[in-house]
Amino acid sequence: MQTASMQSTNLDDFQLELGSSSEIALAIALFVMMLSVALSLVPVDFKKVLEKPRPYFAGVIGQIIGLPLLTYIICLIVNPHPTLALGMLIVACCPGGTVSNLISMIGKANVALSVSMTATSSLFAAFCTPVTILFWTSLYGPTAELLQTVDFSVWQFLKQTFVLLAVPLTIGMSFRHFFPEIARKISKPLSLVAFLLLMVIIVAGLQKYWRDFLEMGAFVIGLAIVHNILAFILGYLMGVISGADRASKRALTIEIGIQNSGLAIVILLTALAGFGGAAAIIGVWGTWHIVAGLVLISIFRWQDRRIQNV
Repeated sequence: MQTASMQSTNLDDFQLELGSSSEIALAIALFVMMLSVALSLVPVDFKKVLEKPRPYFAGVIGQIIGLPLLTYIICLIVNPHPTLALGMLIVACCPGGTVSNLISMIGKANVALSVSMTATSSLFAAFCTPVTILFWTSLYGPTAELLQTVDFSVWQFLKQTFVLLAVPLTIGMSFRHFFPEIARKISKPLSLVAFLLLMVIIVAGLQKYWRDFLEMGAFVIGLAIVHNILAFILGYLMGVISGADRASKRALTIEIGIQNSGLAIVILLTALAGFGGAAAIIGVWGTWHIVAGLVLISIFRWQDRRIQNV
């Protein structure tokens, strides 16, 4: 299912190359991002899930197994260009984004459940994310063949991604243990610094390649939007299956639908070949899931007003 406009962009040859200095900056941004997440992790975030474990474990399964599986099925049905499939699989294998906690709070979802899931997925990201990316990209034939066309080393990828994710998590959690007050004060500023640095690099890349991205056309945008909407639906269904209450269903919907697309783009550009199609779909996902989250907030608020008026 390929369009003529997509073919004209020569996605097979289009690779995102930001330069060595930008790649170093991306690695630093990821390091600071994961460090800030680790600085905010506290044991109480994990203890809260013991009160109602079923929604929590349903969410973890949905995020770690369900979303990549759903993405794999979408790729089998739609048969997108291999670089697009690569981007979809990478973002599906990444942990939840921290912005999901804010959206959960504004949307009157179960914030404790949302924070617990974000903390868990972030903690295990160093171990799960690189392995799941390798598994699903190797399982889907076109992406497996795509990675064989570049100088890609499985062990180098595992080692590099593990260092990028595990080292800052270890440092951050250790610092939080010994200096809890300082960690609490600097975690948000560090997160803001990482976000701003990441945005500067991404904007610079978009400025350089914006014509190529525009030529990819509506198919890429539509594919990313449909993929994200199905992720939100999966989260809701996991809530239904686990017998979660309304607030927990909302949290699961948001948590599985909001992925760490910033991490996805960093992994693509620092540990994998920077395929332009993959970067484009991750970029669209990262923009759209915020828009979709705001739409969900509006729907949730409307539901609340309707219930109050009954």
